[in-house]
Order: sequence, then C-alpha cells, then structure tokens
Amino acid sequence: MSEPIRVLHILQRMEAAGVQTLLMNLYRNIDREKIQFDFLVHYKERQFFDDEIEKLGGIIHRLSFREDYNCMKYYRDLNDFFSTHKEYKIIHGHMHSLGAIYFHVAQKYNVPIRIAHSHTNATQNDAKKYIKIFMNHMYKKDATHLFACSKDAGCYMFGNSAFRVINNAIITKNFVFSSDKRLQKRKELGVGNNIVLGNVGRFEIQKNHKFLLEIFECYHKKHPESVLLLIGTGSLLNNIRELVKKLNLDDSVKFLGNRRDVAELYQAMDVFVYPSLFEGLGIVVVEAQAAGTPVICTDTLPVEIHISPLLETVSLNDKVDTWVKKIEQAEVSRYAHQDMSLYIKKMGYDMDTVSKELQEFYLSL
Repeated sequence: MSEPIRVLHILQRMEAAGVQTLLMNLYRNIDREKIQFDFLVHYKERQFFDDEIEKLGGIIHRLSFREDYNCMKYYRDLNDFFSTHKEYKIIHGHMHSLGAIYFHVAQKYNVPIRIAHSHTNATQNDAKKYIKIFMNHMYKKDATHLFACSKDAGCYMFGNSAFRVINNAIITKNFVFSSDKRLQKRKELGVGNNIVLGNVGRFEIQKNHKFLLEIFECYHKKHPESVLLLIGTGSLLNNIRELVKKLNLDDSVKFLGNRRDVAELYQAMDVFVYPSLFEGLGIVVVEAQAAGTPVICTDTLPVEIHISPLLETVSLNDKVDTWVKKIEQAEVSRYAHQDMSLYIKKMGYDMDTVSKELQEFYLSL
C-alpha cells in the first residue's frame, strides 16, 4: 500500500479554538491511510490537541515566531524548514497574518499546492489594524487555491478573486440532544433547575465578554437564580474574572476553562449567548444549534449560521434590555432541545460530507 499524502496545515498553535476544532474534526474523519495531517505551528510549548494529533499519526513542527517576534529568524527558519522537508506537496494555510511570508518561502522551494484559507470577515480595530489589513491583502499573493469558511470571509480576504467555501462542519452525532445527558451534566455543574446561559469562546476582545457580562448582569437582576457558563481560556481571562467580582456575580458565573465535553455542556444550557464582534463563521453557533440549544447572537455574523429556527440575532447597537428580552423569549422556544441533525445535514454542516469533499480535493491534486 502506498504512503498517505501528507498535508501540512499552518497556523499559530493547536489550542482549543474554532479553527483548530474544525481541523481536528476533519482529521478524525478523513481516511488516514490516504491522507495524513501534519502541522507547522508558531509556538514551542505544547497545546490542547497535541497529544491527540500524535496518536493519530500526525507530526507537529514548531517554530517560535509568536514567542520571540524575530522576523529575520522566522524567515531563516522557514527557509530551513522547506529546504529540508521536500515531502510536503500540499500546504494549507490558516494563519493569514503571516501567510504572505510562509507562502512566499514555500513557493521558493517549489511546493506546488499552496492553499490560503480565510477564517475571518473583519480585522480587529487595534494599533496593528492597518498592518493586519495589508498582510491580509498579501495573503493570496503566492497561494494557488483560495478557501473560505463563508462567503463573507472569502469576500473580505480575497476580494474579487474566485474562492471555494468549505463549511465549518461538525460531527453531528456528537451533538444530538439527549435529556439524560442534559440532566447528568446539569447535576455535575450543580445548577439544579436554574436557568443556564452559556458562551464558548477565547477570552479575547473579538469575543466581547465584557458586553456579555453587561447582558448577564441585567438578566440576572430579573432572574436571580440564573447561571452563566463561560467555556474557554485566553489573554483577557483574568480581566473578565475581575469584572465578575466587581459586578458581584461570583456565585453565578462559572469559569470552566477548556473542555473536552463541550457538546454535552451545550445541552446543559437553556440559551447560548454570543455577542461576538465579528467571525468568519462562528462554529460554536452551529454547534449550539446542533445540540438543540436556542442561540442569541450578533447580526454581524455570516448568514450561513442561520441553519435552524433556534437562532435569533440582535444588533450590538441595541440596548442591553433588547438582548435580555430575546433571551427570555428563547427560553420558551418550541424548537428547543430537539434533535436538530436533519437541519445540520440539510445545510451542509455534517462532517462526513465535508471531510469526504476535502479528501477528494486533496487526492485530486
């Protein structure tokens, strides 16, 4: 039997985040006798998915640029890497901020297939905004194929260039609602019959946790027994912890960190609240709907997330009261806590379909 094609995925690190979860779902579902995933990451320390990657036969190559920010060293490291790893004929980039650099070096060493994948539909408004916009513009320059997680993400990153939408699919069967799982997880969490709101996301500015707490503070005043579950980690975690204390919500907000039982945690929730500033897609919104959990999210997310009657959108410009009313309405949704797998499959978000599509694409090259 011939050796599998090794596809090199390039991204910052294999942490517990949306793009990484997508890649792992794809990796678990492809035929690994035909396709193997390897990873080129930009941090030296081990991450959330590293052990599983190695158990599945993947190789993780580690650079240090996101730790030392030494541009000259990064360029030398890339040259050393691609000059010695001739086995990679397909590289799949997910890190647009440095894509212009690693695609340029890969082209220099004759890597024939260079896929630029867009996972965002906006750029964070900070001191580096215009540098990021320029690097985003350069992302496609030396790429041979362009992918995006949504039409918005593709148009934002690639403009008028032709691109292919690859849905951020999920393993549907893992999210099918179970009343037994709901009761068990709520018991483990110690939330009893309380109303449980939830959010899954990195603690970064983009995810807008500060506004989420404003919403919950207002909601909690009307519903004092309510609980908010926050799943994830990130650079702003301590800031949000301090804000929770300041708002005297310590007993009502649970910080759960990175979890491997997220599919079950969605089922423990009564409403999933997601006031993110922007997203390429927002895979957690798809997951929450798949678990039969009503979702209240921002209206800036791509239209592709509207996959079931469980989802309602609200503008970030609306008052907190508007969000609270939407959450109250969602609690009694007649669609809540039902099997949503047919919606997921109909809208093209089932992993079996998407993994086969991507596998066939790789093999065709």
